[in-house]
Amino acid sequence: MLHWFLETFRTYPSIPIFLTVGLGFLLGRLKYKTFSLGTVTSVLLVGVVVGQMDIPIGAPLKSLFFLLFLFAIGYSCGPQFVASVKGQGVRQVVFAVVVCALCLAVTFACAKLMNYNAAIATGLFSGAQTISAVIGVGTDTIGTLSLSPEEKKAWIDLIPVCYAVTYVFGTIGSAWILGSLGPMMLGGLKKVRQQTKELEIELDKSATSADPATMDANRPIQFRAYKVDDKEVFASPKTVSDVEKHFLGLGRRLFVERIRTVAGKLADPAADTQISLGDTVALSGRHEFIIQDESWLGPEVDDPELLSFPLEKTRVMVTRKAAGQTVGELRAKPFFYGVIIRSITRQGGVEIPVLAKTELMQGDMLTIVGMPQEVKAAVPNIGVEERPTNVTDLVFVSLAIVIGAIVGALTLRFGKVPVSLSTSGGALLAGLFFGWLRTKKPSVGIIPDSSLWLMNNLGLNMFIAVIGIQSGPTFISGIEQVGWMLLLMGVVSTTLPLVIAMWIGDKIFKFHPAINLGCCAGARTTTASLGAITEALGSSVPAMGYTITYAVGNTVLILMGVAMVLMFV
Repeated sequence: MLHWFLETFRTYPSIPIFLTVGLGFLLGRLKYKTFSLGTVTSVLLVGVVVGQMDIPIGAPLKSLFFLLFLFAIGYSCGPQFVASVKGQGVRQVVFAVVVCALCLAVTFACAKLMNYNAAIATGLFSGAQTISAVIGVGTDTIGTLSLSPEEKKAWIDLIPVCYAVTYVFGTIGSAWILGSLGPMMLGGLKKVRQQTKELEIELDKSATSADPATMDANRPIQFRAYKVDDKEVFASPKTVSDVEKHFLGLGRRLFVERIRTVAGKLADPAADTQISLGDTVALSGRHEFIIQDESWLGPEVDDPELLSFPLEKTRVMVTRKAAGQTVGELRAKPFFYGVIIRSITRQGGVEIPVLAKTELMQGDMLTIVGMPQEVKAAVPNIGVEERPTNVTDLVFVSLAIVIGAIVGALTLRFGKVPVSLSTSGGALLAGLFFGWLRTKKPSVGIIPDSSLWLMNNLGLNMFIAVIGIQSGPTFISGIEQVGWMLLLMGVVSTTLPLVIAMWIGDKIFKFHPAINLGCCAGARTTTASLGAITEALGSSVPAMGYTITYAVGNTVLILMGVAMVLMFV
């Protein structure tokens, strides 16, 4: 039976690949308190175990999945990457590049100190900086070097070994450094928490409007009905516009959504629709403001039919029309009448706080809620509505990867040293470009979030599974070759750049402590650290420093995987 399994796996390598991915994802879900190996490391380790069966797998398979993964990464980051480089968040862009350079310099110094070769240095860089994609770009770059096939294979097999040894502290250590040590370095946890709360209050003050409705978009909206019975105020009919202006003068932004006339007729009002004594009106507004209206309009009444009307909830991608505006400025626009922003997400689901001074960027996804006619008026002034779809534009995806891979395959020689982005680097840049192009031509290149998630996660982990299976037979001997001193070098390569980065962010870039910590997490592309920071500070404000730096860091660190190899040639 065992012999039959071995022969089946060797004849049909797709079976052990899917087995590795499935068991790896299962193992990655397991946690002890807050500790988890994570999906990528789990898939790699399962692949190493499965690889002991000595299963032959063709090289093109792993490249196929890796190109898909890198394109998905670039596509997700493209809008924010381009927008930030063009001017929005330039300080954060520069900071992210500085942090990436620190990561490269410290890792290179550690590798030189220990007399490591290019493969060990690349694996150390990949694991200590938790940038799994460097395994792929490093492998591709080694493949272009003037080495014998045996040397190339030996080097390539070392990269995942070194990654596995250094990755665990790279993840856990980064979260502890930024979530616990960071606030202590920046003045103490209590002080940083207080500063973060003060920043939240400051960011929630609208720069363009005294409208108290701009204070918190996440407060629930209420719809209530009132009978108009104030004979003095409504001695003569008033228009909807007059009533809403009266509320605004009282410091409350409320909207008249429907009217039941004295005759019992229901109507959806316009600004000049008149409200008369005896009418019943449905108002919308925040709970704390709408409950005060019995003193002016009249008593609240129960009118289920009047209050039964559909609300529309939709997602809108921010284009140039609204990019650069703050949430407060957008709310003050006439077209935003009655519309509420429920959430703002950037690059693949990173949620940022909805505060009055939160600046919108091209490619942001807003979830808005309101009456259908109000939402319809707001959408074209914000960007393009994202209607639910399960169809991916595979023509766009395939041709974009082809273009990027061809560009990446071009090789320039500086003396005897061949230099190229490699097909993987080309796919990443193609993703950045075409992800940005999507914000210009929204009807082209549609990739639903679910498809993007699959391309990202399945693409990377299929690649890692193949790497693990291929390196399985030499994995143990690889650990013996690199020695456990590599673990200490990983600790140094993870810790030192982050500590220096926090100091630079504080003393040179003068970032607010919460933004500083978010920028450090983003530049190092460590999502786990962002979670640790927001939990420690009790605020989502650090995410405002995470998104731009993540887009830059995710791109620059991957390309630095190429640089790490070439620095040893």
